[in-house]
Amino acid sequence: MITTLLMIATILFLALQLEEKLKVPSPLGLIALSFVAHYGFQKIPVLTGDAEHFATLVIFLLPILLISDSLELKVADLKEHAYSLLYLAVVAVVLSVGMALSISGWLFADYNLSNAAVIVLFAMVLATDPVSVVSIFSKFELPHRLKILAEGESLLNDATALIVFVFVGLFAMGGGELGVTYLAEISSEVVFGSVAVGMVVGFIGLFLMKSTHNRIAEMMVLVITGYGAFEISEHFYTVLNMLGGHSHLHLSGILACIFATLTVNHVMTKAIDNDDKQLDKDQAELEREAQSRETSSGVIKNVLGRIKATYEEKERHLRTKEDVQLLAMVANTILFVAMAEMIDINLLWKYKTEILVMFLATTLIRGVMMGLFAWLANKTDKMVDISFRWWGVLTFAGIKGGLSIVMITMIPASFEYLEMFKAVVIGVIMLSTFIYSGVLIFIIGKNKERFRAEKLAEHH
Repeated sequence: MITTLLMIATILFLALQLEEKLKVPSPLGLIALSFVAHYGFQKIPVLTGDAEHFATLVIFLLPILLISDSLELKVADLKEHAYSLLYLAVVAVVLSVGMALSISGWLFADYNLSNAAVIVLFAMVLATDPVSVVSIFSKFELPHRLKILAEGESLLNDATALIVFVFVGLFAMGGGELGVTYLAEISSEVVFGSVAVGMVVGFIGLFLMKSTHNRIAEMMVLVITGYGAFEISEHFYTVLNMLGGHSHLHLSGILACIFATLTVNHVMTKAIDNDDKQLDKDQAELEREAQSRETSSGVIKNVLGRIKATYEEKERHLRTKEDVQLLAMVANTILFVAMAEMIDINLLWKYKTEILVMFLATTLIRGVMMGLFAWLANKTDKMVDISFRWWGVLTFAGIKGGLSIVMITMIPASFEYLEMFKAVVIGVIMLSTFIYSGVLIFIIGKNKERFRAEKLAEHH
């Protein structure tokens, strides 16, 4: 275990050094270093031995990654860009699956894939990785609106992809009949139910947070809130059965975790904004008192006391977010080390043609979806205008992540193309991580002056 800890800590340290010194995004560094560690040191340490154990590890680490990313979102931004995020995180996923169905016969002519199998396969590779996107964006000066679109989509579309995968793909694969009524009912139940659970758990977390002024305890409340919302949603049918109901309703833990964290973060952000206003008032009062001929030591003492308390509370909230980000970085390192262990190079090479075809197809589909989004956005005042360089960023921000591998483990073992699906999904994850990241950095670097000017224009 000590060897494992040393390996993880060393990989994270070196990845951060590569990011700081050479501007290499941390996900790229983590993946590359994880492979070097795995194959260079006699394939040790071993965190997971197969896809099932890897999926268990991902589910364990996923909430902390969601919590960290959700803390970067603001309710005001979600309201301002609601239509854009609705398209990117929901409509684009649905349209992508529809487009995939229309070309699946051409893509996989050698395989007799049913429509349900096609939905399952493409849903797995439509889920994007917010960690990689946030890591790359943090190294550049980008317009706030562009960051909200890309980061918001990468965070929220995971829930949509998972809903399509479970309640459409797997449901149809198991013999269920798809219909408009079923799709409308299950979508509304899962989405609104997950959001409701997340907000309720979020308010409970706020109640607990008000009971402490300890920074570590505050961080623990955030962790409890996110994981609690995730677990309750994933096992919501158990809660219903305990209350006397008879249901197998399965909600989205991803959505619930996101909205629980958003609820807490919204109130925390408002508190920080109020702290800033209070500091301005106290500063003004001190200036007036300093200019007064009859300066009161009591007034100055009271004002200084308020400033100290306000500053300490603001600092505590900000450091809590930093602590959660540190936990997320460690979790992400563990995730990439485990991914290096479970990847079978021989299996990937066996299905190299299918992997390449799938990668090119998903890239083309995503480019078309982002092009359609740009066309719609530029036609209405309710969405932000999308330029060609913004289209490029949004297209190649679709880096895939570990959630896709979790979905693999949910496919029945009796499915005849399970091995091919596993190889294709892992292969697309690897290709998108390296190729998309490289293209994304190139696009941003080439247009960095324009992006900086757009960012300054937003401030003005």
